[in-house]
Amino acid sequence: MKKLFSLVFLLLLAGCSKPLPDDKLVYAGEWKSKEMYLLILEDGTVSYQRLQRGGKTSINGPLQEFIGDDFIVGLSFFTTKFNVSQPPTLSNGEWTIIVDGVKLKKTEEDI
Repeated sequence: MKKLFSLVFLLLLAGCSKPLPDDKLVYAGEWKSKEMYLLILEDGTVSYQRLQRGGKTSINGPLQEFIGDDFIVGLSFFTTKFNVSQPPTLSNGEWTIIVDGVKLKKTEEDI
């Protein structure tokens, strides 16, 4: 029963995501630091993990919208806003982004 519920939930999540707008496609990719992991797919699916103060926070859900450089992930009333103080930037052949005060580097693997 749990597997069936999980499958239905994942299908609902996939149906709720909106593809990234053309001007935000640079956000797509796998971004990492020692304490944070962020995966943003072009179809609007987001996976996030952060280690902080001895605990772990995880969020997996559809990207709802961009507000400037920031973006909101989740469903209905269960959403999280990611504050982007530096949008994706290419410097010396390396992509970086600063999300919630953490500098992340884009992996070179093609997703």
